[in-house]
Amino acid sequence: MAFRKAVKGTVLIGGGAIATVFGLSQFSQYRNKHGTLYVEAAEPVPVPMKNHFPTREEQLLTLQSTSEFDVLVIGGGATGCGCALDAATRGLKTALLERDDFSSGTSSRSTKLIHGGVRYLQKAIMKLDFEQYKMVKEALRERANLLEIAPHLSAPLPIMLPVYKWWQLPYYWIGIKLYDLVAGNQCLKSSYVLSKSRALEFFPMLRKEKLVGAIVYYDGQHNDARMNLAIALTAARYGAATANYTEVLRLLKSTDPRSGRARVCGARCRDVLTGQEFDVKAKCVINATGPFTDSVRKMDDQEVPNICQPSAGVHIVMPGYYSPDNMGLLDPATSDGRVIFFLPWEKMTIAGTTDSPTDVTSHPIPTEEDVNFILSEVRNYLNCDVEVRRGDVLAAWSGIRPLVTDPNSKDTQSICRNHIVTVSDSGLVTIAGGKWTTYRAMAQDTIDTAIQTHGLKAGSSRTVGLQLEGAQDWSPTLYIRLVQDYGLESEVAQHLASTYGDKAFEVAKIAQVTGKRWPIVGKRLVSEFPYIEAEVVYGVKEYARTAVDMVSRRTRLAFLNVQAAEEALPRIVDIMGKELHWNEQRKKEELEAAKKFLYYEMGYKVKSDQLTDRSEITLVPSDIERYKKRFHMFDKEKKGFITIVDVQRVLESISVQLDENTLHDILNEVDLNKNGQVELNEFLQLMSAIQKGRVSGSRLAVLMKTAEENLGQRVVIPVDRSGGGL
Repeated sequence: MAFRKAVKGTVLIGGGAIATVFGLSQFSQYRNKHGTLYVEAAEPVPVPMKNHFPTREEQLLTLQSTSEFDVLVIGGGATGCGCALDAATRGLKTALLERDDFSSGTSSRSTKLIHGGVRYLQKAIMKLDFEQYKMVKEALRERANLLEIAPHLSAPLPIMLPVYKWWQLPYYWIGIKLYDLVAGNQCLKSSYVLSKSRALEFFPMLRKEKLVGAIVYYDGQHNDARMNLAIALTAARYGAATANYTEVLRLLKSTDPRSGRARVCGARCRDVLTGQEFDVKAKCVINATGPFTDSVRKMDDQEVPNICQPSAGVHIVMPGYYSPDNMGLLDPATSDGRVIFFLPWEKMTIAGTTDSPTDVTSHPIPTEEDVNFILSEVRNYLNCDVEVRRGDVLAAWSGIRPLVTDPNSKDTQSICRNHIVTVSDSGLVTIAGGKWTTYRAMAQDTIDTAIQTHGLKAGSSRTVGLQLEGAQDWSPTLYIRLVQDYGLESEVAQHLASTYGDKAFEVAKIAQVTGKRWPIVGKRLVSEFPYIEAEVVYGVKEYARTAVDMVSRRTRLAFLNVQAAEEALPRIVDIMGKELHWNEQRKKEELEAAKKFLYYEMGYKVKSDQLTDRSEITLVPSDIERYKKRFHMFDKEKKGFITIVDVQRVLESISVQLDENTLHDILNEVDLNKNGQVELNEFLQLMSAIQKGRVSGSRLAVLMKTAEENLGQRVVIPVDRSGGGL
């Protein structure tokens, strides 16, 4: 509704404006057919780039042995790492401290879009807000730069805006064309209109009834956690002393001899992994902690008022068949006025996001209410032939946006993501607000302010056009060399190239031989995803120090399928344990911590909530009898429950062999009271949940049905996860 009103407002400008938009759009289209994105490179970087980035231990030693840095950045998200890179490439002696892992917070939990913000443009037009316009203009410029400096991690993505009323077509078209025009010579590709038939051809699962047509525009998409890490690694290569799992306990202050005032001069830190404490001194300290901005500001001054109001955004991941491989969907006006994106990502489908006030926490949890809201909105736009099942939610997460607001404001949906840079009386520089896309511009503004207020000697920013880790020698066909030179599967090679860029060869070199004819190297962590064991070894080199780091940020398994992530955990822990010299107790602790992370923060708890020992059985009598018959085929003694032995006996009768660990995992998915057996009531609860769409992809259900249908015949029964989710 808000978007429609906004575009209506543009029409009121008159026919002349429409003609101008049309004329300029044709010029823009001509330009984009005959040219490429224009990103003006900055001045050369005055410091050399290291061939290898230091180890974490070497970085900690540098932090402890350096008498004084020019800049100390607190926070290892996109903005903090961007500040470290900007400062280091200007020749400033730079340090960065992150309490958790790089990108462990908001920066890894985004919608994965690199965008200017269509809805911010409508606010600029409706309210004649020049600041909003400048923000969109800046974001579109930064979008082009990000696609240029990390092409292996990002790419343009067409996004469809379906139209269900004839009068909406010209309104939406004008709004989207304005978006193209504001981008200027950095427009990715010109937007276009599709007829109903063409829209359904591109997006066959779209709801057909009353569909008039669609408008397609372009924004960027990226792998957010890997992008954040690439910024951090690039900063390290340019000499920044960056350390994750290093917590700031308090700010250090000294008295300025000229003014007599207390000035922030560093921070007291603690290595979270060892407990060792030490001081890091710096001429300027920068607070780039996102949602935790105010907590660091209060280390400086307890009386300072809050400048951030956190907002929670929940996303869900569904199987890839819910969306085309290369076309996203925008719902511009949901039932409560919010915007929902429906996007392909890593061969899955992301849907989100919500927007609601929240408390600041290091461990945000997605709620069932938010998940169901997103599913409800998705159902409104998909064909009725596509059953949108609750059980198809493979992962869910919540991210906290650090929105800049008046402390008295309560409506986070009306808050702009403009960033602000403030300097306290004691010299603490704080960067707050903003959005993922504009991290580089935010960092530039922050370092400019730091130089000005602290008298640092440095030139202008060098980060425009500065390629990030892995981009230097990357090309779209790089994966072919990986297949040819190392014998990797094509899917695995494509994944490595799009994750590590030209550093993919370093991963391939340490990949283990499979012992098979093909692939020659590259043992997968789980069968249905292209992540291989060598990535765990390489991830340790990239500063991964916990199993959670590996399963969620070095790989993205936790964000794609939490069950697959849990399955991969034991092997990940074993490999990391060998690399980091963990004892058995530490390995056990890592496994439990990672499972807890998946359970609460990545939506695994939702699975338990969908099927519990209190779940209602809503089957009709005929279905109950049918499922009892199937159950008793395994429970020959009529005990009322089945065990691994019962399942093995039936499978052996049809010449199918499964190892005991696999059978244990299969039964454990349905063993609700965790007593080592599946009772009849639990089986009926499972089948009832499947019928209602709350559970899908149950291996036990598929196995028992297949065994029943093929009893007496030699068959192969699939026991891999079918893609069903939470």
